[in-house]
Amino acid sequence: MNDVEIKRVTKSYGQVTALEDVSLAVEAGTTFGLLGTNGAGKTTLFRLLIGHEAPDAGAVEIAGLPAERGVEVRRRVGYLPEHAGFPPSFTGREVLGFHADVRGVPATVRDERIAAALATVGLADAADRSVGGYSNGMNRRLGLATVLLTEPQVLLLDEPTAGLDPMGVDAFNRIVERIAAETPITIVFSSHSHAEVERVCDQVAILDDGRVCAAGDVDDLRRDVGETVTIDLRIGEDDSPSAVADRLRDAPGVTSAEPSDDRGLRVRCARPDTYGVLSMVHDVAAVDGFEVREPSIEDVFREAIDGGVSDASGDQRVGSGPTGGAL
Repeated sequence: MNDVEIKRVTKSYGQVTALEDVSLAVEAGTTFGLLGTNGAGKTTLFRLLIGHEAPDAGAVEIAGLPAERGVEVRRRVGYLPEHAGFPPSFTGREVLGFHADVRGVPATVRDERIAAALATVGLADAADRSVGGYSNGMNRRLGLATVLLTEPQVLLLDEPTAGLDPMGVDAFNRIVERIAAETPITIVFSSHSHAEVERVCDQVAILDDGRVCAAGDVDDLRRDVGETVTIDLRIGEDDSPSAVADRLRDAPGVTSAEPSDDRGLRVRCARPDTYGVLSMVHDVAAVDGFEVREPSIEDVFREAIDGGVSDASGDQRVGSGPTGGAL
C-alpha cells in the first residue's frame, strides 16, 4: 500500500514551471528522501502534498486521501516546514500545549502525548524552559515534537536540518531514524545533503528543474551508477600526485584521475580494475594510504543531473523521458 501517490503532476507560477509531469509513489512505512538543488521543486511538492496548493494538472493523494481535502489530510499528516518559529516567552511545554489544542488532540490524552513527544525529541529536561533560550537544534526538535502530537500516518519534513551545525544535524537525524524504526509511520524527508539522505532514507527521488531524473531504492540507485569505485590515495612526499594522475588516465578501467590536494589523488575506476590501479600506483610512487569507496548517493545525484540514471527497475533512464519514475 502506498501512503503517497503523485500522478503526472504539473504546477506552474506564471511563466515558471515548478513541477512538470511528476509521478512518484511512496510505500507505507518507508523513509523517502527528496534531493535537489534550490528551485528544483521540492518545496512546491510539499505544498501540494499538504494541500496548501493544487496542481495545474495531475492528482496528489496522501494518507489515503486526495490532498485537496486539506483539513482531513492535516489530521493524518504532520508537516514540518523549513522555518517554524515559536513565541520566545513560551516554554516548550506551553508550545506543545498550544499546538495540541489547535490540532484537536483530545484532552484525555493531551498530557500523555505532550510528554511522549518531548521524550521522543530529547527535550523532556528542557520542557519548562523558555524557548527563547533554546538553541537552533532544540527549536528544530521542538518543531518536530509539535507535528508528532497527532500521531500522524505520514510525516513531511521539509529541509529539517538546514542551518544546523553538525551536532544538531546528527541529533535530529538520530531521532528520525528512531521514529522510523519504532513506528509504522511514513516519512518524506527533503534535503540538500546527499549524505543525510543516504543515512536516513530507504528510497530517494532526485529532482532537477521540476522533473524527476532518478528515483528508487537507495542501494539500487547506487548500483545503477555502474561498477565504478572511487580510490582516495595519499602519495608520498617525494612523488607528485599530478604526475601519477597523468600516468593513470589512460589505464584500463580508469574514468578519471585528479589530484585532490598537494598529497592526495582521487581515481575513479571500474570495480574489477581496482587491484590493477592500486598496483600501478604502487609501481610509480610511494603510497602512504588509500581508501576505496563504493558509489554514493552523491555520485547518483551527479550522474542523474548530468543525464539521468535508471530507475529502480533498471528498465529505463528516467531522466530521458517526460515522466518520473514510480517507486
